Amino acid sequence: MAEGVMDTLQLHGFLSQAYVVSDHNDFFGPSSSGGSLKYTEIGANASIRPHKDVLLAAQVLSRRAGGDGSDARPALDYGVIDYQPFSNQQRTLGIQIGRFKNPLGFYNQTRDVAFTRPSILLPQSIYFDRTRSLGLAADGMTVYHEERLPTGIIRTQVGVGDIQAGDDLRRTMRLEDTPGSLEPRRSAIGQVRYEHDGGRIVAALSAANARARFVSDAPGMSDGTFDFQPWILSLQYNAELWSLTGEYALRHSTLDGFANPFLNFDVTGESWYLQYTRRFHENWQWLVRYDSLVSNRDDRSGSTFEAMGGGPAHTQYAKDITLGLQWRVTPRVLLAAEYHHIDGTAWLPLQDEPDPSETRRRWNMLLFQLSLRF
Repeated sequence: MAEGVMDTLQLHGFLSQAYVVSDHNDFFGPSSSGGSLKYTEIGANASIRPHKDVLLAAQVLSRRAGGDGSDARPALDYGVIDYQPFSNQQRTLGIQIGRFKNPLGFYNQTRDVAFTRPSILLPQSIYFDRTRSLGLAADGMTVYHEERLPTGIIRTQVGVGDIQAGDDLRRTMRLEDTPGSLEPRRSAIGQVRYEHDGGRIVAALSAANARARFVSDAPGMSDGTFDFQPWILSLQYNAELWSLTGEYALRHSTLDGFANPFLNFDVTGESWYLQYTRRFHENWQWLVRYDSLVSNRDDRSGSTFEAMGGGPAHTQYAKDITLGLQWRVTPRVLLAAEYHHIDGTAWLPLQDEPDPSETRRRWNMLLFQLSLRF
């Protein structure tokens, strides 16, 4: 029995190192001052099956993305006990307990593994690196169901847990200098996904209600409650040599309860992208993508935000044209390069550009990345 269990043990890992160059705004380090190497991803994962219906799986991730490097400390990315009480050729029913990856869109659950991404950077309108902790994972329980039909597969996942409310979320809410703590609250997330004809057509609908509370330590300052409710519609068509992918999201965010009305907000943002990938030769792929983000649908140009003294109008939107190229040198080695032309700074990480008034509206960025896995 012991030898049988150890036969199910699997160990894997990955490493990615990128070089980022921009002409104006800094992204993942001092990219506008000679380039930045401060974008590194290192991960290791393990899984073992002590029983035919039980899987134990975990991954540790070290990720540096600009800033002072404090976020590079290894941390538990996910760690679950996965139990399948029912599984046959037609359907599977399972439950995961622990820290599970949130099923948001097509790429969120594997977003830190370069080999699973179509580009070095995922579309920032949907997969924020600016506030990645908010949607990354949750501590709690998730239930999943898979139904295999003659024409395709339906997958459903629903989870409840506490979100990862990191420093990036606190910076985005402009509370980094306010005494107090940002504490996660019980949140919910779910996704329904359909894959038709072996994955030729893929469609998904994701939704969540993520909650956190800021407990103030400042005298005379009340506490605040944060709610984030995204809806994401995802569609993809896969042919033999090309794929067309699009995702659209509505993002309702509120922060209320503070006595200072300038800290409170209630906005609905809009995000979407359209992406075409083309595979050529045997191990090459190129990509073109248009990515659009609006922080407030009622103020698409950001002019009202600027008139009220909130900062430059271009901090409220971002329109990104991306060209990318990937070469899988071997099954374990990936080289990638991509170019971004961006109008707006809505998804620019604040740890690299803390003063929005010093940012430029129109900017360009080049990225190069080497990725390894075992």
